[in-house]
Amino acid sequence: MNAGLLAKLFGTDRRWHGPCTVVLDADASIQATGSDSIVNSGTKMYSPRLISGRVAADAICLLADEGALLLVQTHKIRQATGHDITRQTLVFVSIPHVAAVEMEGLAPLKLLGLAEPAVSPTFVVSDTPR
Repeated sequence: MNAGLLAKLFGTDRRWHGPCTVVLDADASIQATGSDSIVNSGTKMYSPRLISGRVAADAICLLADEGALLLVQTHKIRQATGHDITRQTLVFVSIPHVAAVEMEGLAPLKLLGLAEPAVSPTFVVSDTPR
């Protein structure tokens, strides 16, 4: 991804920005598609793992001079006692390996000097059975 485009989206002032998903050209994320369990005779059954380049970040900061994005991921792990442990992971990403950035809503268009598109619905969902 172009470093100039990232600078327009995240600025060069080294501030943290809100959540987004960064897509990398590498296998950088492993997610369980279900829950692991213990079955008969104590045998562990692991759910399938999905390996992708999509990294969900709770906070992101651009270090333009260093050519890197800093991504912070927060994980809450529920213990058997009912208490939650919060763990944060800091991921350093080289800008040339960023393939895409996904953000919620259309507000980032204003940072690029673009107006929101006039999109008309292409289909209507009806509650009445056919």
